[in-house]
Amino acid sequence: MATVEPINTCLSSEVHYMVCTLGLDKTDRTDLETIVNVSGQICWENITSYVQTLENEEQSLDFVQSVRLLGPVCKTVHLYLLSLTRKQFEDQYGLWLGWTNNKELLIEVFEAPRSSQQTAVALGLMKLTACLERALGDVYLMIGSECPFLLRELMASQELVMVFGQGVMNILRVFLGSPRSLNLRNILWHGFAAPQEIPPMYLSMLLLLTAGLGQLLEQHLLQRTSKLEHRPYFQFTQLEDLAVFPDFNEEALKTAENLIEKSNFIMEIMLPYWREGFTAYTQQRYDDCVILLLPQMEMGLRRIFTTSNNCSNRLLTAESTTLFTTFDEMLVQHLDNQDVNQLPLILGEPLMEILWDLLNHQAGPRIRDHLSHGELDFNVFPREIADHLITLSIVLLYRFSRDEDILVMESQWLTKIISSTSSYRSRFHPIGRLKQQLRDCVKSLQKWDGIPRPRVESAHDKSGFYPDSTERILHGSLTEEIIYNLMNQLLPHYKEAILPVHCLLTHLQPELMTKLLDVQMYSLYCPRIVLEVVALLRKVTSQCLSISEQVMSNTATRYQQWIDKSLRSRQRHNYLRMLNSIDFLHSVLNLFTLLLTVELLNVQRVSEKTSSECHHYLKFLKSMLQYTENMVTCTSPDKNKWDESWDLTKKILLKVKNFYSKS
Repeated sequence: MATVEPINTCLSSEVHYMVCTLGLDKTDRTDLETIVNVSGQICWENITSYVQTLENEEQSLDFVQSVRLLGPVCKTVHLYLLSLTRKQFEDQYGLWLGWTNNKELLIEVFEAPRSSQQTAVALGLMKLTACLERALGDVYLMIGSECPFLLRELMASQELVMVFGQGVMNILRVFLGSPRSLNLRNILWHGFAAPQEIPPMYLSMLLLLTAGLGQLLEQHLLQRTSKLEHRPYFQFTQLEDLAVFPDFNEEALKTAENLIEKSNFIMEIMLPYWREGFTAYTQQRYDDCVILLLPQMEMGLRRIFTTSNNCSNRLLTAESTTLFTTFDEMLVQHLDNQDVNQLPLILGEPLMEILWDLLNHQAGPRIRDHLSHGELDFNVFPREIADHLITLSIVLLYRFSRDEDILVMESQWLTKIISSTSSYRSRFHPIGRLKQQLRDCVKSLQKWDGIPRPRVESAHDKSGFYPDSTERILHGSLTEEIIYNLMNQLLPHYKEAILPVHCLLTHLQPELMTKLLDVQMYSLYCPRIVLEVVALLRKVTSQCLSISEQVMSNTATRYQQWIDKSLRSRQRHNYLRMLNSIDFLHSVLNLFTLLLTVELLNVQRVSEKTSSECHHYLKFLKSMLQYTENMVTCTSPDKNKWDESWDLTKKILLKVKNFYSKS
């Protein structure tokens, strides 16, 4: 990427004036006694009087005039908080910050304007707005049923007006709730505002207003004898899937420091965020690291996006008539005018997969959404997320560095992460999740070899064995025919992975499955029909895994009961029928995992089918789903319908054979 002229701001002229100038215009100050009384109570009536509405539009706020009039109030509040020690602030307002469920964090935010760090105010505001949004959502749910996803919609809700009053909500909207307002939350969380562009007085004002909301809420709860319940924080459950890069070490830190100074990915005005982000990581402040770097990753990508798509105007904050250019817009396949987005072509598929996994896929961490909306506990932030983000940041810095070759020669660690990036395939796309489900299913079925079996001595017990040898032979022949047909489906594309057919239902099948599931697949921007098929395949795989786990649990329980001689005669008989039936069921489930894997590898072909062919194919997959759902019921401990399971299996095998014979 060529060197470009320095950029002094990423705020459009209107937004820059609103944030950086308008509230500072007036030099006069407001008397503190009109804002906070002697007992520390917020004088809401006086503060709300500064909010103006547009002429002839009672519901529309005049944000420009409101910000201008509130400027002196914010200055007074800021000087007031600066005059307090941390202990004085906590003694006076700590109790009223408790409603946020983040009292200690907000008391730390109180220290931000005193910090020597350039990013402290911006970081404090991002934390405060995230906590405030989460807390307001908790209040909303005292009355409403489903909390709005967007902060501006939440603050415009009648549910919050019922608790805090319209005037109070209007005050919040001036600071946070509209693209035409100060909009502090969005310009920071989306990486538009440089550290020095945010007046510290706005942090002080919002902090005091948050305490004031606590005072109002306390009164509301006392009047209605109700209680505020806090939603549990979001928990990351698949952090191991993010462990794709080498560990971040001293060499990595040195590489990062080099890249910060040499990469065109970073604008000079944003450098403090990057420096402090890496410093926060070394100090194990993983939440601060991610909060500082994630918006700047968005800004860096926005810079590449606007340059490559020839829309440089979108680098700036949008005005009220236009949407911001955020991750959501930058990662799509086509632009609004249907032109092909050039960013994926520049970054390459692996990097796009990483970004989609981190930010967008529903099964993934969706770190930007969970973090900015206050859904994470900042006090126990996982290092794995910070590791992943900081390493991805370094990859992006390197990709747009001015000295790529020299840097790789100097850093073995950088060489390793570049290699890790180039081989990356999505973990959280539905295709990636299906692959993992199939791996889990194969592992579960391998454990069937260890299912314990009792010694059978009495003739009465032996009579429980079923099905007979003729049925077994027919079943084996049918299975073999299906496998041949499956291999014909797979053969053109994956010859190197195929084993001899007679090995496929033996102990060698896991080897085949491993090879097939390691095949790299295209998953970015899948057509809707492909995603529909993958969703069905996932449901079938999930049911197969349930059957496998259920059978192993049942056999372990029954075996112990057999040893303890606690089974009645009928239960012993049914147990033996189960043991004999699971041999054929095991081979059928192995066959199904192979079938599902073949269909996964061929899934992109679905978009080539006619409407009639798609309908027929989806109907077939739904019949498989129906079979596996029925089998979950038949093999459950309270059912044990082994005769029915055998009949169902014969029918589905015939259906599978007929389907592939005609394919």
